Amino acid sequence: MTDHLILGAMFRAVGAYPSGWRFPGAHHDPRDDAAVLRRTALAAEAAKLDYIFFGDWLATGHDLEFRDPYLLARIDPVSAIAHLSGVTERIGLIATANTTYFDLYTLARLTASIDRLSDGRAGLNLVTGAEPRAAGNHGRDAHAPNEHRYDQATEFVDALTRLWDSWEDDAFVLDQGTGTFIDPDRLHRTDAVGEHVRVTGPLNVARPVQGRLPIVHAGTSPRSRQLAAEAADLALIAAPSREAAVQIRAGLREAAASAGRPSGALKVVTPVLPVVAPTRALAQDIFDELLRLVPLDDGSPLSRSAAFPANRSVASLAGTVGTELGAAGLDDAVPASVAAAFNDDGQRLIELVASRTRRRVGGDLPVTYRHLIASNAVPAAAVVGSSSEVADHLESWFTSGAADGFNVLTPYLPAQFDAFTHDVVPELQRRGLFRTEYEGTTLREHLGLPVPANTHTVDELVDARG
Repeated sequence: MTDHLILGAMFRAVGAYPSGWRFPGAHHDPRDDAAVLRRTALAAEAAKLDYIFFGDWLATGHDLEFRDPYLLARIDPVSAIAHLSGVTERIGLIATANTTYFDLYTLARLTASIDRLSDGRAGLNLVTGAEPRAAGNHGRDAHAPNEHRYDQATEFVDALTRLWDSWEDDAFVLDQGTGTFIDPDRLHRTDAVGEHVRVTGPLNVARPVQGRLPIVHAGTSPRSRQLAAEAADLALIAAPSREAAVQIRAGLREAAASAGRPSGALKVVTPVLPVVAPTRALAQDIFDELLRLVPLDDGSPLSRSAAFPANRSVASLAGTVGTELGAAGLDDAVPASVAAAFNDDGQRLIELVASRTRRRVGGDLPVTYRHLIASNAVPAAAVVGSSSEVADHLESWFTSGAADGFNVLTPYLPAQFDAFTHDVVPELQRRGLFRTEYEGTTLREHLGLPVPANTHTVDELVDARG
């Protein structure tokens, strides 16, 4: 693990929880995203977070209104970090790009430029994509199968790093007396010719300040984890429990070692959605309201939309909990006799609602069908509590080896992000788990990663040794 845990802010302008935009006082208008983008980045930097992270989705549609409203209309990630490079000074800036659709040379040029403009703070999350509508948006007849996409991504990463390495760090002679601007022997073609990727180079941007931008990759498939182990600096994982996360992280680090990478070369982070308030009870009230605001199948015109999710009804809940629920209404309390007939999944759902909302079957604040349906339909890595309790959760995962850090998802902006940065981060700092000041200037330094050697000079050294 690093000396301190890694903390990044995963930016979702209208909230990472689907009903977050409906919460009183929440940012909810995508047309005003630029202002909340700058505010969030500056707040994250003031808290000394490692980076702000921008995911992506290359299509839109009415179905996203219910599932992931933040995906409906959003600022392009590369444009976002380019803009923030001039607004912020120290925080890392990570954008997402899809290797299936992005032109390799263009991406290498854009990202090397942003790394230069930000003095070495850029990072790149590479994804292969899984949205069929994206194919049509990019003039393709069909979305490529998984194996093809990962074969292409592997070639893409190799060629991308070689393009970034086109210029050796001392290639610029800059001798004004002789008129010698560069040493041509230190400018390299890329000549990457594979089954899926072809590029010659060299890149017409100086080598990034960081040598190469830190590469991020997320996924659960064997090919995804292979790519992360072989090529990523930061792996994003999701795990159902701390124990599962320990195993996943250990497996990724073992795979990285098998690929010949040094110990600690691959950092592992996991998502967390903190709901923070001065007391646990107040935090539970906030999450209770978030659940209440999730649109469910209540017979309204909205719920009769063809795009409305099928898992937001009493009937769908009955299938999950394994028992008939009859004519139960959304806001009816779940009787103890009915709850006793729930299967294991149903019992876990009751426990989840109880831990996040204070609601108890048969209690003064009863569990309703609405809360069960919403919790089942909208899974989230939520941690609900006071700043100390949220810090306890992060500390336990970090010290047990479940993760090197966290991508912080905020249910709604700006209030909940302020609660995390103003209350949770200082608690982590008091415990010695997180920095109080930036020690370095680049994203690699924030993450404890060395500057890699230039690929071309390493190849030349290997060739010289025979």
